[in-house]
Amino acid sequence: MHFSRVVIASRYPVVLLGLNCLLEAERDFKVVARCNDGASCFEAIRRLAPDIAILDMSMPDIFEQAMLDIETSAVRLVFLATSVEDRDLAMLAAAGVYGVMLHDEEPETLIQTLRQVADGQKMLPPAPGEEAISCTQTVMPEKYLAMLTERERQIMNLVSEGLSNKEIGRRLKVADGTIKVHLHHIFRKLEISNRTVLATLAVSYAGPSGT
Repeated sequence: MHFSRVVIASRYPVVLLGLNCLLEAERDFKVVARCNDGASCFEAIRRLAPDIAILDMSMPDIFEQAMLDIETSAVRLVFLATSVEDRDLAMLAAAGVYGVMLHDEEPETLIQTLRQVADGQKMLPPAPGEEAISCTQTVMPEKYLAMLTERERQIMNLVSEGLSNKEIGRRLKVADGTIKVHLHHIFRKLEISNRTVLATLAVSYAGPSGT
């Protein structure tokens, strides 16, 4: 059976242990190195040539180091973040990064994202103005909505109130880019393509409110 070889890096031991346990429980991933700083991480990437590297953005200067050290590597970079600004998303996309995952992500969503990255899909939200607008789906089985986290339900309901990403971020006290990452995951889970359809669904299923 084919599996993806993964290097994980974070300065927090609990994050390293949690990611290691999560990935080792899946047959299609194998953790080949756990690193607590950028230098050891990139040395491991050069030495072991993994398929995927998960880098915690809380490590000092990790993005700058990644762009310098991975230029000739085939490794697929995925960043782990507490919050993300829009400018960070644009920079990551321009640099060819494959994905951004939030620290409060559900384990199932994290694994699904990594599997899509392993298949060669880039899992970054689109830049402003690039969101797809051609979706007419307005009926959603309850089981799909049940896949949403409490925070995702909050955002869904705030979208239905007509709030922009900036307004939602201000309401929830997080960065605009973090809202964009959450919306990207919501769209993927519900198999829709834009916030207009999301707002329609929220109105149709007005019961499950997290606000």
